[in-house]
Amino acid sequence: MPQGLHQSTAPDLGAVDKFLPPRGPARVLARERLLTQLFEARQKRCLVLQGPAGCGKSTTLVAWRQALLGLNFDVAWLTLTEDDNEPGRWLESLLGSLEQTDPAITREAALLAGRATNTEAVECAVISLLHGIAAHQRDVTLVLDDFHYLTSARIREALQWLLDYAPPNFHLVLLSRAAVPLSLARLRDQGLVLELDQRDLRFTLPESEQFLNAQLDHISPRDARTLHELTDGWVAGLHLFAAHWKRRKQATGGASLADSMVRAQVQNAGAFTEYFEREVLSRLSPSETALLIRVASSDRFCTALCAALTEPPQPLAEVAALLARLECDNLFIVPIEGAEPGSWYRLHPLLRETLLERFHGWSEIQQRQVHVAAWHWFRTHGLIEEAVHHAVLGGEADAAADLVLQSARNLFSRGELRRVVRLVRLLPPEQIQARIGLRLWKLRMQLYAREFDAAAAAMDRLQADIPPDDIDSRVTLTVLRGVLALQRDDTDAAMSVLPELLQASSHDDAIVTGTRRALLSWLYMHRGEYERARSFQCDQPPLLLDGTPLTGSTAGSLSGRTLMGFSYALEGQMLQVERISRDVLREAEQQSNLYSEAAYFSAALLADVLYEHNDAAGAIRLLEERVDMLERVSIPDSVLKVLLTLSAAHWVCGHPLDAFAYLDRLDDYATQLGLDRLLAHALAARVMRHLSGGELDAADACLARLDAIDARYDQPGPSALDEIRAVTQQAHIRRCIAHEDFHGAHIRLASLIARCEARGWQRQVAQLRLQSAVIESRRERPEAAREAVLAALRLGHRLGLVRSLLDADQAAMPLITRLLPDLSQGQPDPVLSFYVARLQAAQQARSAALAVGGDGQASLRLPALDLSEREADVLRLLAQTMPNKKIARALGLSPETVKWHLKKIYGKLGVTTRDEAVARARNLELDLGSPAGTPQ
Repeated sequence: MPQGLHQSTAPDLGAVDKFLPPRGPARVLARERLLTQLFEARQKRCLVLQGPAGCGKSTTLVAWRQALLGLNFDVAWLTLTEDDNEPGRWLESLLGSLEQTDPAITREAALLAGRATNTEAVECAVISLLHGIAAHQRDVTLVLDDFHYLTSARIREALQWLLDYAPPNFHLVLLSRAAVPLSLARLRDQGLVLELDQRDLRFTLPESEQFLNAQLDHISPRDARTLHELTDGWVAGLHLFAAHWKRRKQATGGASLADSMVRAQVQNAGAFTEYFEREVLSRLSPSETALLIRVASSDRFCTALCAALTEPPQPLAEVAALLARLECDNLFIVPIEGAEPGSWYRLHPLLRETLLERFHGWSEIQQRQVHVAAWHWFRTHGLIEEAVHHAVLGGEADAAADLVLQSARNLFSRGELRRVVRLVRLLPPEQIQARIGLRLWKLRMQLYAREFDAAAAAMDRLQADIPPDDIDSRVTLTVLRGVLALQRDDTDAAMSVLPELLQASSHDDAIVTGTRRALLSWLYMHRGEYERARSFQCDQPPLLLDGTPLTGSTAGSLSGRTLMGFSYALEGQMLQVERISRDVLREAEQQSNLYSEAAYFSAALLADVLYEHNDAAGAIRLLEERVDMLERVSIPDSVLKVLLTLSAAHWVCGHPLDAFAYLDRLDDYATQLGLDRLLAHALAARVMRHLSGGELDAADACLARLDAIDARYDQPGPSALDEIRAVTQQAHIRRCIAHEDFHGAHIRLASLIARCEARGWQRQVAQLRLQSAVIESRRERPEAAREAVLAALRLGHRLGLVRSLLDADQAAMPLITRLLPDLSQGQPDPVLSFYVARLQAAQQARSAALAVGGDGQASLRLPALDLSEREADVLRLLAQTMPNKKIARALGLSPETVKWHLKKIYGKLGVTTRDEAVARARNLELDLGSPAGTPQ
């Protein structure tokens, strides 16, 4: 590894100047006319400055930015390049710029960015970003400089969402040389747009005169008028004339305009190139000109880099003197803001375009020599991405690929997966294909982006191509097969690699070792071997859950503890789950984005605990702000737990529409990804809800679908798929009870309790034993009922259960209360009495909350009633109990857009749930008929 690879002397590619406004000339005209317009428009949704290069767009915005900062605005700046015209790179740059303002704004969106491989995923990332902005306490202004580089239709669509869904505290500013291809008509009608073009941006005569006096100390009104007319108020042209005149004044002592100067009209960027060639480059020595042409190949440069690019190499002192002289001209090179004085520069964009034209006119051999010199310099100084970029252009793609392979592991282990993605994308495809290691990294990227079919195909090809003696690569591939199986909830596929995972006890790569242990934990949990599952996390190794690195002592500890908490949740030991999940959630949320997935998973576990302890409202509050993110970054087990918990919590709070909406969401998620186990859980929960509401036909329809799934998975041996048989049997038991077939329910219960005990599902055992007690009571077998109640209570108390017993059956608590005097057989049992009192209090609290409506926390705010036309359409369909997916289909929207509108509707109506929204709208006598053009 080259010395200094991890002690970079400067930030990574473009990190300094992409996210900071350009630094202009030392003496700049304060353009009060434009600044007043911009200042008055600071609260508008969108500001557009469109004009040719050099017309002062960026310089004016820099001054405006300073004014906004003084008003407590947060201003993010992103200077775009041609490289940003790829959706993944653009989204990453966008988040990087806003992250400079406040990392909390981008925390959730950053987790989604690497997974944004399709339109819906990108939209979700944009909406998550807007949620972050809306939660920010100050106004956020985002400036996109050089917007004309964005020609991708997918990026433009995402930017349109950014405008359409923007919260009131978000303002987007676009600086472009070309017309902005976004739909702004609605915003124009609402008075939310300010658009300035070249006519607004060019200097007026007084501004030209004021600028020239500032640059030249003095100029006659006549000469100022002449220069203004020659340039037509074009700012860059005036800059050039001022610089030219200062040189002539120093050389001749005169201050009048020469004929050659008058003839050299500079009114646009094309004329600038011609003028610059004649009046500036011609005055430099050949070696100085060659140096500038060479440095134009890099986005930024410093004295040491310039010296390395010269041929033959020039002394640092001479290079430094040249850069200092050019900087004094206030036009040609610009120090990068944020870097140490004199350390890093970039060329004025117009100057660089002129120089690049000359550079591309050199022979291919000469161009490659420059790129090779740059590649060696950047590599030596640890600037990996720039090094790889120049290596590829210099014909050193082999060396670039080796550097990426060498660097990827360290970057990945530090949680910098997006940098690894960028590096791999810089390489030609043939270089990736030629290296097993790079193909494995690309496979990780596919898993991270949830491109599962492509990942599976890549694995099959790798299996055939990895040499038999490359043991480490084969172990890595085995581990990644396990990750794919986990993401697909395919325990059979995971079990097939279990022997190899057990044998691969050592590996040079800590990431692979950690992932292997996480997979083994997950597999043994679903085999019911919980202690063994937890044993793989006892030494708190670094680990991965979905291809995202969680390394180092802190992250390894958090993730290992989260997995241990999950194992306790499967087992039913909720007291242990609460202790672990609360601690992990608190610690993870205090850390960086590296630990966010541990935070989300622990939130899912804690919400399960809150619901179990009868705090349904608390579970809803904890999860509803996180559910979108959890669904996209977490493993299927976590998503299952979240959506089932939200459905159950809304049901006991008296929100049936929301309860079914979350089951719809689980159904959609499972169907889309082909996860039959999750679909079975959704259907079983539907059966229970329908039976509770007396909807027997609807329950039978869901049970038929559930039976069809169960019929496909009749396999011996412990597996996560055992849950399909268990929830199917539980659904049949509830149906038997609803139809008063107590004998049939008893027969099914006996076998199901035995199955759950064998698998260690103690929470289910406690619930089923209480169901058994109700059935035995109905069968007039009081002794069997008493024994079943006692067993359920003892187990429930030991595990810390509340809702599992309350949800067992509506007749459960009356039965417990009636049998309580006989449970201890005449001997006082304070522990048992205390636990029963706790259950009774929970039941009474829930009944009281429902009596006052919902969860007892309904908002008292008056609705604003300023629903937009689209929001009204969504509310009308919501009143027809349509799920989000059907609303989206009816209105031609995406489900993400529907969720965004629902959030705004809830806020305007002063409610928090679907049920409350419909009830509030009906109370206000809003028109809830079908929107025009939608199905009746």
